[in-house]
Amino acid sequence: MMKYLFGGAGLITLSLALTLVNRESVSTPLASTAAVVKLTPDSIYNRHVTELYQSAHLAESGLIESVFEKAVTGFYNLKKSGQLAAHKDILTIADFDQNSTKKRLWIIDLDKKKLLLNTWVAHGQRSGNDKATRFSNTNDSFQSSIGFYLTAEVYRGQHGKSLRLDGMDEGFNSNARKRSIVVHGADYVSQGTINALGRLGRSQGCPAVPPGLANQVIDSIEGGTVLFINVSDPYYTSRYLNTHVAAMFATNDIGGSSQTEVPTNPLRI
Repeated sequence: MMKYLFGGAGLITLSLALTLVNRESVSTPLASTAAVVKLTPDSIYNRHVTELYQSAHLAESGLIESVFEKAVTGFYNLKKSGQLAAHKDILTIADFDQNSTKKRLWIIDLDKKKLLLNTWVAHGQRSGNDKATRFSNTNDSFQSSIGFYLTAEVYRGQHGKSLRLDGMDEGFNSNARKRSIVVHGADYVSQGTINALGRLGRSQGCPAVPPGLANQVIDSIEGGTVLFINVSDPYYTSRYLNTHVAAMFATNDIGGSSQTEVPTNPLRI
């Protein structure tokens, strides 16, 4: 009699175990049936920009990610237009939202995902004291101009080795060459000036850099690279800030594909 009772209990136990296994099978999807999503050029691009930002350790250097995203978007729009040097992917960012006492100039090698230089940069005399708040595209304004620039030819002037700039944003910096807005070294861009005045010295509108670094800056960025002077100005617009155009071009440039599929619920073991 006990034999049959235990036999029945064994059957009941087996039945319960099979039920639990079946429930577990339903609740744990297999990798082969996992849902997939298609990566779009925009999503590939966003991931690419984030990877660049993190790989170059730009957060640690004080560059805000949203400013970097704007600058990279302009870079790819300008690259698509065929206006950049083919042999180097250099992007320079001057963030005039930051005070002049901050090292607010970054030179980044996008190809190598590397920060080449982070230093001070001056703004124009009539743009503000420690913080730049006023901007102009007008000759003799002594104010800085915001937006995207292409670096051009090197020459020697009153400040020594200097680099001409061409403003790419009509109405914002398009008179840069006429105004002689150039990259050059200046003694007033130094820690000594900050100690004496509580801010950097100011230029006549040029993005002036420390004299001891001027040659390095100019040699790194001359000849058809992008300089972006950032300001959070609600009136600033640029045709080079088209994110979708940047995404489509960058996706092809980095070898991405809109057909890539990834599991959204992979098997966990």
